[in-house]
Amino acid sequence: MALTDFDLVLFGGSGDLAMRKLLPAMFSRDVCGDLPPTARIVCVGRHDNTTEEFIETVNSTSRPHIKNPKVTPETWARFTSRIVYVSVDATDASSYQGLAQALRDEPGLTRVYYLATPPALFAQICDNLKENGLVTRESRVVLEKPLGRDLESAKQINREVGEVFEESQIYRIDHYLGKETVQNLLALRFGNILFEPLWRREWISDVQITIAEKLGVGNRIGYYDTSGALRDMLQNHLLQLLCIVAMEPPASTAPDAVRDAKLQVLRSLKRFTPTTLAQNIVRGQYRAGHVDGQPVPSYRDEPEAPQNSRTETFVAMKAEIDTWRWAGVPFYLRTGKRMADGLAEIVVRFKQIPHSIFQQPTSSFQPNSLVIRLQPDEGLRMNLMAKTPGEGMRLKPAELELDFRETFKTPRMDAYERLLLDVLRGQLTLFMRGDELEAAWEWVEPILNNWEQDDTAPLPYTSGTWGPAAASALIGRDGLQWREEALPED
Repeated sequence: MALTDFDLVLFGGSGDLAMRKLLPAMFSRDVCGDLPPTARIVCVGRHDNTTEEFIETVNSTSRPHIKNPKVTPETWARFTSRIVYVSVDATDASSYQGLAQALRDEPGLTRVYYLATPPALFAQICDNLKENGLVTRESRVVLEKPLGRDLESAKQINREVGEVFEESQIYRIDHYLGKETVQNLLALRFGNILFEPLWRREWISDVQITIAEKLGVGNRIGYYDTSGALRDMLQNHLLQLLCIVAMEPPASTAPDAVRDAKLQVLRSLKRFTPTTLAQNIVRGQYRAGHVDGQPVPSYRDEPEAPQNSRTETFVAMKAEIDTWRWAGVPFYLRTGKRMADGLAEIVVRFKQIPHSIFQQPTSSFQPNSLVIRLQPDEGLRMNLMAKTPGEGMRLKPAELELDFRETFKTPRMDAYERLLLDVLRGQLTLFMRGDELEAAWEWVEPILNNWEQDDTAPLPYTSGTWGPAAASALIGRDGLQWREEALPED
C-alpha cells in the first residue's frame, strides 16, 4: 500500500528516541523508496536553532546509529532535505505559530504528530495543536510510553488526548508489536491448521515469556527509579506478547477485531489476592557482578541512584487466564536488567508423552516445545524427540529451526520502521486501543499498591545471572524450569 504525501511532526525531535530510532527508521524507508518525493519530517524542539544547525546535529548524533549500507552522500543529502526544524515551547500555545507556518495546508495531506515527550506534556501539546487549528481529519497522533503510572493516570491520558483526537486517530505505540517475529506468531497460529487443535489446556503444559537485558539503567535512572521493571516492561511489552499468544482467533486482521481479542485476554487474567501475590511474584534488584566478563556496579551504585532505592529491576510472575482454553495453564512472565544474556523469547511447552514404548523412561523425554525468538536472532524453533543414528531405538532431543534471516533473504524492517509505516498508512492493528491500556493497568495496579504498602526490599541478585534464586523456586514449585535452566549441557 503506497504512502500518500505527509508531514511527520516529531515533538522531542532532538531527543534520544528521535536520534537513535525514529530518524534512522525514516532514512531506511527513504532509501527503500517508500516515502513520497515531497514527504517531510518536521522536528520540533525547545532550542532556538535553524534547520541547517539542526541537520548538523542529526549528522553527528543520528547518522552513527544508521546501519543501512545505502548511506551515501547522495542518499543522506536527499533524506536530510526532507527535514525542517521548528523551535516550539510545547507548553505555550502562542509559540506554535512557527509550526503552523511550517506545516503545509494541502487537501488530503496526512499529518502525524509523534509525541516523543514525557507523558505530562501529551495533553498540553494536543490542546495547543487544537487551539492553533492544526488538527484536521487527516491528523494522527502517536503516543510513546510510558502511558501512565497507574490506572487513573492512564485514564487521564486517554481522556485528555481523546478530547482532541478521535480514538481512530490515536496510535499508542509498543515497539515490541512491530517485531517481525511477533507478527509471525499471528501467521503461525492463524495461517496454519497444525497448531490450532493443540493450542489449549489439554496439550500445553505452560508458557514462558522472557525479556532479558544485559544492560543496566544507564542514564535513565531519573525515569527508571520512579518506574521499575513492572511499569517499564511487564505492564506493556510482556502483557502484549501474552495477549497474542493467548487470544482467541479474531474474525480478521482488522484493527478492532484483533484488539477485541487481546482485550478479552486482559479481562480474563486472574486477579491477584495479597496471598497469591506473595506466592506468585518475585521482584529483585541487581547487585554488582560481571556481564560479558566485565565488572558492573550495583543498581544502588549507578550514577545518581538513591542508596536505599526499593525499585525493582527484575520481576518474575506466574499468571493464569480464566477461560475454557487456558484454565490451569500457568503463564510465567519474566523481565530483568543485568541478566546473563540479552534475549526476548516466548516458549510454549507441550505436555509430556503419557507412556514410553521405548526402552527409555518417560522422564528421559524432553517435552516438545515451540520457541519463538524475538531477539537477538529472530526465528522459530520446534524441539522434538528423534532417533539417534545407529542401531537400537535410542531417542534424544532434536530441533527444527526457522531462521528468518536465512529463510527470507529480503531486507527486514526494524520495529520502528514497520510501525511508522503503519501510522502513515493509517493501519491501527499493531497499536493499543484505549480500553486495552486501561485493562492492563487494572490488572497490574493491585500489585503496585501491594508493593507500596510493603516495606520489604526487592531480593538482591548478582549481575550476570538469571535473577534471584526465588524466581527458579517460583517455577520449580510446579515441577518446571525456566528454559535456560532446562537446556542440556554441552
